[in-house]
Amino acid sequence: MLDKLTLRKKYKELRQSLSDEAIDEMSLQIANQALKLPIWDKTNYHIFLTITGKQEINTEYLLHILQGKDKSIIIPKAEFSSSEMKNILLQENTVLKTSEYGIPEPVSGIEVPAEIIDVVFVPLLAYDKKGNRVGYGKGFYDRFLKKCKSTAVFIGLSFFDAESEIPYENTDIPLHYCVTPTNIIDFLN
Repeated sequence: MLDKLTLRKKYKELRQSLSDEAIDEMSLQIANQALKLPIWDKTNYHIFLTITGKQEINTEYLLHILQGKDKSIIIPKAEFSSSEMKNILLQENTVLKTSEYGIPEPVSGIEVPAEIIDVVFVPLLAYDKKGNRVGYGKGFYDRFLKKCKSTAVFIGLSFFDAESEIPYENTDIPLHYCVTPTNIIDFLN
């Protein structure tokens, strides 16, 4: 089993090897796969905005689906001073600005409590067959997911297949699903 540091390095390198065209194509495939998830009767959806410099999944396609289905869309704003995340309602007049960490974030807006969020699309670098994930290592999402209601659904998005096993800590919150360009992995069954 690889340690988290090695996994982060491995998946950052794998991502860097992808062309912009491949990222775009696979991001569209992930959005199309996501349509098959049993989540579309919900109301409040939390989705991360793409950090292009890190070759992340382009979440614009999922955003379009959510907007087309007239869902409430909530986006994160990282507070690095407290290592907490604020959840801001995305509205037509929401102004986005790229933070010093390269993260597109809302400048201001209506803060939404984690307890009302139904579905969270979770960024990750790696994940395993049990739904454990490895992120960038700051713990923002684990702290945020812990505050969500027990019925909230956590969905990882990945270009790659699962590792057989990754290190798990008590503070880690597992995923319910992970969506790849070709598959939906259901960790509930």
